Amino acid sequence: MRSRLRRLVLGATALFTAASALPAAAAPGPGRAEQQPSRDGLSAVIRYTEYGIPHILAKDYADLGFGTGWAQASDEVCTLADGFVTLRGERSRYFGAGAAAGGALSGARTNLASDLYFRGVREARTVEKLLAAPAPVGPSREVRDMMRGWAAGYNAWLKQKKITDPACADASWIRPVTELDVAARGLAIASISGEGRFVDTITAAQPPAGTASGTPSSRPAARTPDAKSVAKAADELWGDPGMGSNAVAFRGDTTANGSGLLLGNPHYPWQGGRRFWQSQQTIPGELNVSGGSLLGTPAISIGFNAHVAWSHTVSTGVPANLHQLTLDPADPTTYLVDGEPERMKKRTVTVAVKDGAPVTRTQWWTRYGPVVTSLNSQVPLPWTGMTAYALHDPNAANLRFADTSLGFGKARSTDDVLASLARHQGIPWVNTIAADRAGHSLFTQSQVLPRITDELAQRCSTAPGRTTYPASGIAILDGARGDCALGSDPDAVAPGIFGPARMPTLKDAPYVENSNGTAWMTNPDRPITGYERVFGTVRTELGLRTRGGIEDVAAMADRGRLTVRDLQRQQFANRIPAGDLTATDVARACAALPGGTATGSDGKAVDVSEACGVLAAWDRTMNTGSRGALLFDRFWRKLEQTVPAAEAWKVPFSAADPVRTPNTLNTDAPGFGVALADAVTELRVAGIALDAPLGAHQFVVRGGERLPVPGGSGRLGVWNVLEPQWNAAQGGYTEVPFGSSHLQAVGWDGSRCPVARTLLTYSQSSNPESPHHADQTRLFSDEKWVTSRFCEKDILSSPKLKVVRVHERR
Repeated sequence: MRSRLRRLVLGATALFTAASALPAAAAPGPGRAEQQPSRDGLSAVIRYTEYGIPHILAKDYADLGFGTGWAQASDEVCTLADGFVTLRGERSRYFGAGAAAGGALSGARTNLASDLYFRGVREARTVEKLLAAPAPVGPSREVRDMMRGWAAGYNAWLKQKKITDPACADASWIRPVTELDVAARGLAIASISGEGRFVDTITAAQPPAGTASGTPSSRPAARTPDAKSVAKAADELWGDPGMGSNAVAFRGDTTANGSGLLLGNPHYPWQGGRRFWQSQQTIPGELNVSGGSLLGTPAISIGFNAHVAWSHTVSTGVPANLHQLTLDPADPTTYLVDGEPERMKKRTVTVAVKDGAPVTRTQWWTRYGPVVTSLNSQVPLPWTGMTAYALHDPNAANLRFADTSLGFGKARSTDDVLASLARHQGIPWVNTIAADRAGHSLFTQSQVLPRITDELAQRCSTAPGRTTYPASGIAILDGARGDCALGSDPDAVAPGIFGPARMPTLKDAPYVENSNGTAWMTNPDRPITGYERVFGTVRTELGLRTRGGIEDVAAMADRGRLTVRDLQRQQFANRIPAGDLTATDVARACAALPGGTATGSDGKAVDVSEACGVLAAWDRTMNTGSRGALLFDRFWRKLEQTVPAAEAWKVPFSAADPVRTPNTLNTDAPGFGVALADAVTELRVAGIALDAPLGAHQFVVRGGERLPVPGGSGRLGVWNVLEPQWNAAQGGYTEVPFGSSHLQAVGWDGSRCPVARTLLTYSQSSNPESPHHADQTRLFSDEKWVTSRFCEKDILSSPKLKVVRVHERR
């Protein structure tokens, strides 16, 4: 055994050192190689294959981080640099205090709010404290090395290369970064669904006037919010349309060869700092993993290796909770816990402002977290002389995501994926779906959530919390009682979060599927129950995308003998469950309208007779050539606005048949004709034929070229989600803020190499001057895939192979 291990290590080392002596067929020709291997300092070898995908080869984790930072900077320097300006709290200094903050790393609406928050985090030395904590609370040595190496690689690229992207060429705000900056980015991503959602109210919350002298505030106590407004607020906060996903894993007995299969389809922004970026990371004998990383992070976020593949879907878990504080009547910045006074901590932050005086503001923090004053504009949480509310977000102290992901990259089975989740407990706001070569499938909602048990919520909820928790999973606990603290599970790495044993998990089902619904319906034949409300609901109505996804993958599993090609077909089936459920009834009701007319929202009669035939003939897909798809899409959006959800269906939801109910559209609802008339009018005014092919009016523009794009809105139930912006004056749907992003269809055959097809829908680089700015977007337009080059023989045989040797210059 020892001699075999030695041979493997020596062979792996030789592979790395021989990278500069590749076979003749793969050796870089004139102009294909840059730099020479460094004798000291950090270095890596980057082998680029088709579509600019880098395969990063390094001898250790620091060098791997170096190559990753270099390669990410090469493709996305402007996007990365903009994010580091955010994390340093300098957006107001360079871009103006009132300008929009962009939303990549928080929900802040303005640069000023963003700066006040992130500069406060930096001045509190939050990241330094987490970096200093021993693993697993803090990052491992391997991840520390990767972060340090990433910063060095990014800096080396800035020093050695010229920026060609017009978005930031010659920008004064681009500066070198440190390990601290890289870690801060990871922390911001982890807390983006918690504190990140509340940045505006964290930075604006101020104590009421008129109480410091002992005179109670005249402000009223917080009203108890109604369940409907709370549910809406929760949807706005955590039902973010800018992030979603589908994923399915199949067990081996449903596949053609007994190995597992995984299809991952995350829906993420197409622009900005939450883009994915593709690479393969290899340390011979130690790590070999391929997939997508969120920009600025050193590890693969979703991907595959020779043994296992995984993806994530945004979960229904509520990642933060509130504590209602009882205040000292003489001082609204002092709260009581078990009758004892405790002063809030002040964070006084000063932000430099472009063409203006610096702005200084104070934030107020408690043992639970920062004081906040609302869930949204409809659900205020006023800070009065008697009461305030503090936000608790356990992910604001979570730097464990990278270690968890690195564990996935080293995994040899789905059990190893679970082991990494249990060891590091770093997944902040997503589920994990995985499959392995041996034929196992896995779903788990193993994420960092505040430890809100139903018993705790029942015992400790305040009056508002008794409404918010059952309605939305948002707990509002009595912060004046020590016995209402979150407590700790014995298997949790940190107090106040759930341990691995409490996570909703399903192993080795014929299939596991999630489309951002609750864990309950991961597989209808094996429903998951018994979890706490904060994780999500059970026996409640499913979204159309969840229903459609379950229908599709259940049929695939029943058919059996599945291959990667079947996964590819599912990704681009572009079926519209809403259309399958309703289009026939819509066309029939349309044809029955007296005189073929309907009355629009403006009170005018509209001839809709042509629409009846178009909808009857429509193929029920969102393929670019589908005629009638655009008409149905616009009709459905207007129907949702004019017909209340409770009146939309004749057959209501039944927990006994959750995938097929509700059904039978209520075409008798008064808003039905209005929605149809308004959709027809909208298209005619825009000069768009009712039977126009979808791709003629759903497109993106890259380099002056219009690329039709397939897919549709998740509200229609489409698997291949696309949420383009409607602009009738410019021809229809003209840009895609978010949708299908890093796609991967992965399986295994009898060889040592995984069988993988990938697609980065928006391409590898944001730089319009890059040859990889739109190449994969053209593939997406044509519903084509990239054949992954994972094994050495495949990398070295690439006709587009380009070898770049990168290193620090001392």
